[in-house]
Amino acid sequence: MVLASPYPDVEIPDVSVPEFVLAAGRDRPDAPALIDGLKGDTITHGQLAAYVDRVAAALHEKGLRKGDVVAVFCPNTPWYPVVFHGIAAAGCVMSPINSLYTPEEIAFQLRDSGAKMLITISLFMDRAGAAVEKSPVDEIVVLDGMEGHANLLDLLGSQAPSPQVDIDPANDLVTLPYSSGTTGLPKGVMLSHRNLVANVAQTRPLIALQSEERIIAVLPFFHIYGLTVLMNQGLAWGGTVVTLPRFDLEDFLRTIQDHKITRAFVAPPILVALAKHPLVDQYDLSSLTSILSGAAPLDESLALAVEQRLRKGADTGVTVAQGYGMTELSPVSHTTPDEGLEPPGVTGEVPKGSVGYAIPNTECRLVDPATGEDAAAGDRGELWIRGPQVMKGYLNNAEATAATIDPEGWLHTGDVAVVDENGCYTVVDRVKELIKYKGYQVAPAELEAVLLNHPEIVDAAVIGVPEKETGEELPKAYVVRAPGSELSEESVMDFMAGRVAPHKKIRLVEFIDAVPKSAAGKILRKDLKARN
Repeated sequence: MVLASPYPDVEIPDVSVPEFVLAAGRDRPDAPALIDGLKGDTITHGQLAAYVDRVAAALHEKGLRKGDVVAVFCPNTPWYPVVFHGIAAAGCVMSPINSLYTPEEIAFQLRDSGAKMLITISLFMDRAGAAVEKSPVDEIVVLDGMEGHANLLDLLGSQAPSPQVDIDPANDLVTLPYSSGTTGLPKGVMLSHRNLVANVAQTRPLIALQSEERIIAVLPFFHIYGLTVLMNQGLAWGGTVVTLPRFDLEDFLRTIQDHKITRAFVAPPILVALAKHPLVDQYDLSSLTSILSGAAPLDESLALAVEQRLRKGADTGVTVAQGYGMTELSPVSHTTPDEGLEPPGVTGEVPKGSVGYAIPNTECRLVDPATGEDAAAGDRGELWIRGPQVMKGYLNNAEATAATIDPEGWLHTGDVAVVDENGCYTVVDRVKELIKYKGYQVAPAELEAVLLNHPEIVDAAVIGVPEKETGEELPKAYVVRAPGSELSEESVMDFMAGRVAPHKKIRLVEFIDAVPKSAAGKILRKDLKARN
């Protein structure tokens, strides 16, 4: 059965992402659009539009044209949105690279995406340079300057005319983030201008962001959650986005206090700190009105603990809730509405364990994974989603695309959910193999491939196992040692630590005689999970 959103459809403007997102700032050119949370440096909405135009002109001057891919390997700064929108306004495609990636992981993304340019910072040039040696690009731009490379001032100082690019929002790509999807190795997720414009427009009826609000942007812009929900949503409604380059609890708390942050979009590990760390009591967080969690499941008791703690001494309470999405959904499909923005005819709070309602223009189905039939009313089923936020597909991977989006346009999320009589969804399980560690995706197949490069490992399998105190999923390796090997757990973890990004590290190791597999050779992960 098709379950429509309880909200009326909204109009999706037929414009490019920069046209849509930067429009609100035209009425408030002198208002702050972006602030560096540590340094205080500010870019106004008027300056943002002007800088975006110059970056687009500079890229065209360098020979980049519509459809060319520009990879961005940077932490959050006020200049990240300038670069993103400049790339988009030039008709190019921005492929964001995880700041924690190793040279091998960066090189894979450069090669797979076909990137022609890499934009980075000097602090990352050791890894960026090593990656480009393996997968060359035409040019590296180092934003904060490095001898032999163009920098940010070179881009902003371009005297070239503003590029005139004919963008087809429904078909032209604007960004190419990499995701493991429901399973397997990282794949380029093709997101169009319409995908991103739609997702910001779709969330508007549920999240009443105002122009005077300040959003803390600590979740990385290289993640689609940060890119769409924090960066583009905040700018599109004329608000102020306050950036932090990484999560440091003291910096995070001080920024909320000093910049009077009103909204925080976070992942569950940040909420753990807000609930438990003694440092929280030393800062005035009373400006906060809303904390929305995403990227990983939020425990109900954790949400309530944060609400209770932050209410102390505040005139009004802060609401802690969660939403749901994935990179392939640009990323939002469900979220918890602000108070007063509940669907027509629905009263009462959304249960804390819920991900809220399907956003406008979004259809859902709950399907029994075993039978492929729609689940009976009240029963759990795999969540399928259809709407304008669904990706165009995976880059150069028709097989993976077909396995994720069926011929009727339904995206199979791999997550199991239930829905109540009000249309409120709760995610209860996972069909897919993907591990979620601190909000990051970890693909077992990728880690297994690295493990098998060890000369003393003859077979291996990786699963996520829950950590008892936090419920966080930890990557655990089941390893079959070569005959005569005395390989230790520590040596396996050390081997992996030198070859993958920190969030992909193996946290637990167990040695076994054989990896359980089906007759077709597929790893029986359910058998491994049963051992824990």
